[in-house]
Amino acid sequence: MDFHGKEIEKLKNDYQILYEQYCDVKLKLKENYGDDKEKQRKLDLLKYQVNEIEEANLKIGEEETLDGTRVIILNSEKISEGLNEVDEEIGTNAIDSISKAVRALEKIENLDSTYEEKLNNLKSIYYDLQELERDINGLKDDVDFDEEERQKIEERLDLIFSLKRKYGNTIEEILKYKEETQEEINQIENLEEYRNNLKKTLEGLETNMFSLAKKMDDVRNEKAKVLSSKISEELQDLEMRNASFNVVVTFDEGGEFNKNGLDKVEFFIKTNTGEDFKPLIKIASGGEMSRIMLAIKNVLASIDKVPVLIFDEIDTGISGVAANKVAEKMKQIASHHQVLCVTHLAPIAAKGDYNYYISKSVINETTKTSVNKLNEEEVLR
Repeated sequence: MDFHGKEIEKLKNDYQILYEQYCDVKLKLKENYGDDKEKQRKLDLLKYQVNEIEEANLKIGEEETLDGTRVIILNSEKISEGLNEVDEEIGTNAIDSISKAVRALEKIENLDSTYEEKLNNLKSIYYDLQELERDINGLKDDVDFDEEERQKIEERLDLIFSLKRKYGNTIEEILKYKEETQEEINQIENLEEYRNNLKKTLEGLETNMFSLAKKMDDVRNEKAKVLSSKISEELQDLEMRNASFNVVVTFDEGGEFNKNGLDKVEFFIKTNTGEDFKPLIKIASGGEMSRIMLAIKNVLASIDKVPVLIFDEIDTGISGVAANKVAEKMKQIASHHQVLCVTHLAPIAAKGDYNYYISKSVINETTKTSVNKLNEEEVLR
């Protein structure tokens, strides 16, 4: 939130949504496909790309499936040997052994319910093994690949890899590229109609943006008067009794839209009675500029988002009462920000929570700078 507060926040958000659309439309209008020959060359290229992707008849997820099948083919001999061994152990050994165990339990199942229960468990295992053996046989059939099938899979994967190099990192991206390219083809083939629609869209955006920009200008002008008055009051406190500050907001009705609207903001000041307002940068002396900046920062202290403020020799050109006032203002700002100040004046240093002494010395023909935190006794000296 800035000095305007919530009064302008919604206006600015609504405006910037339109401004993003405005910039996008303007960028599209600047697209130039050249003369008829250049446009035809562009169309030929785009149509070739779309046709290349369409002929591939890509399916989402097929690359992963092909990769999995390829791994199986490359390891088919090993897989086949493993499955045959499993089939042998289950079919010849396990099932026959369990079948014999079932028949043995059937002879005594009537003697005790426990034997009957175990027989049922064993039969369940027997049926599960039979089902497992059928599944293993099915897997053995699936491993039976010929060289021609392997070659087809390799060629398909090579085609997908080639398209990925040209149009996207995944099949999804390739298909998206195709859709976007088809839209561009449609734009070129219907360029005049397309540009006319963009111009109409742009006109509507400009109308709405202008309305919002004017409303923001009204708020800014109202708040500029408040800001001017508050900064002028601060300058009075800083012993610039004849100074007056003025924030001028100019609405550039025929100007180019920017992200903040159509306003131009300038700071003007007069430091002596009878003078006209002049641009701040052209009139203020070094000492005056320090106090003016301090006045602005003090007014904006509660909303300024800068966490650390550094004032380098803000005491230039001031002393006495003015120096005390400057120190008091910096102390106020310090309640909202971390303030660092380089000063030669005791009244200003006295307002700091911590004092550091900066000195230079020559050691072994080399200049060294030292920074030392002063204790209470050293501060008083």
